[in-house]
Amino acid sequence: MAINAVDKSEPGRNQFRKAQGIEVEETNKQKELQFKASHALFICFLLWIFCLQGIGIYFFTKGFLLTRLVLEHKSDCASPPLELHQHHSGSYSEGCWHPKTFNKAVIIIIDALRYDFTVPYYDDDAQHFHNALTVLYETTIQTPHDAFLLPFIADPPTTTLQRLKGLTTGTLPTFVDAGSNFAGTAIEEDNLVAQLRDAGKTMVHLGDDTWQALFPGYFDANLTHAYDSLNVWDLHTVDDGVTEHLLPLLSASETHKWDIVFGHYLGVDHAGHQYGPNHPAMTSKLKQMDNVLREIIASLGQDTLLVVMGDHGMDTKGDHGGESDDEVEATLWMYSKKGIFGREHVSFIEPPRTAKERPVAQIDLVPSLSLLLGLPIPFNNLGAPISEAFVGPGHPDWQNLAAVTALTAAQIQRYQLEYSIARNQDESLFSVPLDVWRNASSIWPEAIGPTGNADMVKTSFSEFSKYQKQTLDIFKSLWAIFDLPSMLQGIGILAFTLSILAFYARSTTRGRVQFTPIYLRKIGSFSTVGLVAGGVILSKSSDIIVFDACLLGFAAGGIAGFSFAAAQLPQIYFIPIPDSVWGWLSFLFTLGQAIGFASNSYTIWEDEILLFFLGTFAVVGIISSIRQTLFTDRVLGITQSAIFVLLTRLSSLSRLCREEQMPTCRSTYYASSTSSTSAPWQLLIPLALALFLPSFIKSYYQWTRSYEGSAVFWIGFAFRMGLLGSAVFWTLDAAESSGWINVDSGIVKTLKSTLAQLVLAVAFAAGTTTFIWAKPCVSIEVTSARKSRPDPQPPAKPKALTVLGYANVHGSRYFLLVVNWALAIMLLQKPMGSGAVGLLTLQILALLEIIDTNNLSSSAIGPVMLGLLGNFHFFKTGHQATLSSIQWESAFIPLKTIIYPWSPLLIVLNTFGAQILTTVAVPLVVLWKQSPKKRGMLEDVTKAIATNGLYYAVINLATTMWAGWLRRHLMLYRIFSPRFMVGGAVLMVVDVVGVFVALGGVRWNFLSVAEVFGWE
Repeated sequence: MAINAVDKSEPGRNQFRKAQGIEVEETNKQKELQFKASHALFICFLLWIFCLQGIGIYFFTKGFLLTRLVLEHKSDCASPPLELHQHHSGSYSEGCWHPKTFNKAVIIIIDALRYDFTVPYYDDDAQHFHNALTVLYETTIQTPHDAFLLPFIADPPTTTLQRLKGLTTGTLPTFVDAGSNFAGTAIEEDNLVAQLRDAGKTMVHLGDDTWQALFPGYFDANLTHAYDSLNVWDLHTVDDGVTEHLLPLLSASETHKWDIVFGHYLGVDHAGHQYGPNHPAMTSKLKQMDNVLREIIASLGQDTLLVVMGDHGMDTKGDHGGESDDEVEATLWMYSKKGIFGREHVSFIEPPRTAKERPVAQIDLVPSLSLLLGLPIPFNNLGAPISEAFVGPGHPDWQNLAAVTALTAAQIQRYQLEYSIARNQDESLFSVPLDVWRNASSIWPEAIGPTGNADMVKTSFSEFSKYQKQTLDIFKSLWAIFDLPSMLQGIGILAFTLSILAFYARSTTRGRVQFTPIYLRKIGSFSTVGLVAGGVILSKSSDIIVFDACLLGFAAGGIAGFSFAAAQLPQIYFIPIPDSVWGWLSFLFTLGQAIGFASNSYTIWEDEILLFFLGTFAVVGIISSIRQTLFTDRVLGITQSAIFVLLTRLSSLSRLCREEQMPTCRSTYYASSTSSTSAPWQLLIPLALALFLPSFIKSYYQWTRSYEGSAVFWIGFAFRMGLLGSAVFWTLDAAESSGWINVDSGIVKTLKSTLAQLVLAVAFAAGTTTFIWAKPCVSIEVTSARKSRPDPQPPAKPKALTVLGYANVHGSRYFLLVVNWALAIMLLQKPMGSGAVGLLTLQILALLEIIDTNNLSSSAIGPVMLGLLGNFHFFKTGHQATLSSIQWESAFIPLKTIIYPWSPLLIVLNTFGAQILTTVAVPLVVLWKQSPKKRGMLEDVTKAIATNGLYYAVINLATTMWAGWLRRHLMLYRIFSPRFMVGGAVLMVVDVVGVFVALGGVRWNFLSVAEVFGWE
């Protein structure tokens, strides 16, 4: 579209024109100042909404994600909970509570060592992880008195930091710990490592640096070597470093330097994350571990205990964090050349064939190691001794097994008593296990006395074991007690905030520019009063801490201030009842999702529900377009609706199935359902994007003659080169992973990180600079004016000025910002995910054409559909509402190591890239194909951003409420809790992007357009 003007000379009026120009310039400056002030006020209001939502999520999370009271008591060597008549030492040299068996120990953690990695598999369908690490099983079969191999069951969440806490304290992590997997703080409660330090043991740590965060200053500084634990793309550095320093320490000349060595290998875990368990790289890592363990066994001293274990398992894709069987079934193997291990029954000599047989809990390691090394059992321990370590070789030594079980039970009873006092709990809570305890305690003296017999000893062992199990079950239920007042406070704040946002976005006629300052003044004054009142009154009159009281007062005051201001304003609001098919559609889509999250099957199949919603929108778009008056509108609406549904169907081909969807779901995101790598053919996707995506975007620009100015260079060259760089990156990554090229891996990693940094620099550094300073995507054509009659000798030919791109001056320029973010997000996705984001970019353009054709720029359907698209493509980029689907390796695409805050930000861009991109695109609902002189566009853009935020706020409130209501549901931590966390995280991310990127980008867009065309 173009505008034409005729250039005519007007001699004698230059002075008038000059004066008129000065007046216009002053008017434009005044309007620019008004625009900037309004823009700043809108940002402040939306930031206040962000704060309220953050406070609401904080309070609900505080009451919902469980915590436990940590007692500061420490077990003392000289104060056993139960006296053993045959042992009165109380000294570290002989053993504190029980005779010491070993002076030294080598404790090897092979991260993510799943149990089925270690037992033989004889069928023809063996996978790459089968029969590679054989030394554990072989040694156990050949010398059963020297070794035993058992399934080692982890308590979820199956993240390394939480597992290390359980493996050293003997207690259970609660779900809230999962959020701190990458920000571990020192363990203050009594634990195995602290007891070793108190015993004067020299400890050495090698490998995963998580240990340094948990136990700072515990290890010998000269012998300890810690390595970065989060670079999942590095399979060898940590493992090679551990082996390099471990084997020399085992030589006879070096053993005097240490007492305990902790070696934490990460290669198996990283191979799982990068490739999945069924990959040759996993075979290679397991064989490497097999060889290393054989060397350790050969070098091991007579008085040294060797423990090999996995901290958790991995699922079929190599990920972990949840509670599936594959994730919790780890391995435990103990070995000693003393020949002291035994079995309760001769049939138990062969290790279990599956992890379902004779498993032991990971917390059982703590009392077992403590007693074997002559240490007190840590005070908070709830585990039981592992019978194979104490029952002795040959004929079972039931008395020794009963003794260690009695000691452990007595310590648990001591802990239970102190915990009840600290929590002011009624004795009746533990009445059942305490009855068992009294019965066991009454039998015990007689069982070990002169008149005792084997049956009495077995009975006491059974009773003490029963007490331990029953007490553990009660503590598990205790730590599942929710803080309902805090949860209700959070839900209340979220509900009030949603109401305010709905009122502001959809219940108010024009006037936000005039009334937002009034809202903010009342909000500011009331919030200040509430903050002070909350801090002073609530904290003194209740159990609420000052910080929480201040937050409650701030939130309540702000909500009251907005309500007071809204009530005093003229009747500018109305009940937002939908008045069109599109309005009802947006309402039903949002409400349908909100209600659906009450069902676990809906939550599991959310991606399919979203596919149905998107398809329904496209069908309604086709029907609506058929009814358009203009032929061009009909054709455009029908074709774009058809393109939208076609792109949606193509996107749906990318799937990553969650465990609950199997076997009816087939994963296509990776090479297979058991892989974490892309198939070779998928490498063509980034290349196809580089070849075709810029051209498709160009075609949308050309319809309005907007492919002018900076759009030509940025879309036609810079964007294409960035996509080509992304394609080269993923080709290099596949070549390195699959061994296609014989080049040093360090060189390839450097090339990859450099290339990724260049692409991100193009997207964010150069792209942002271009967006801020670029002129509108228009150009001027000067042509001779047509005349109705021929004039053989005209004095001067008038000129016609044609402004190419005028019809979409706002939309074409702003879309450059979407292009920048799309480039960065596509780089950070796997090839299949980048294809999904490329299709999403085209879907956004198709949606904008549908909105324009049907005159829906002020309807809620545009922002709501962008929200639906964002959530839909969250699944299409290889994510699910599960911890194990987080693609941690994305942090290392442009980086070689963890660098804060960039590494977490990269993971956020990878995980929520689809929602971020659609949020950036929200202003286009208003700006696409609009005249630069249209009035009220800033207010309309703010309304659209608020409506998009309203959609995500409804989803967040729904998942929050259903998680709270279904807090006793069997699938709470597998389905409802992760979905609540995703909903909260998405809302926070979308709020930030909407305010600072979308609304912030609109500022530069308006200033650039106004510089050329003036203000409205």
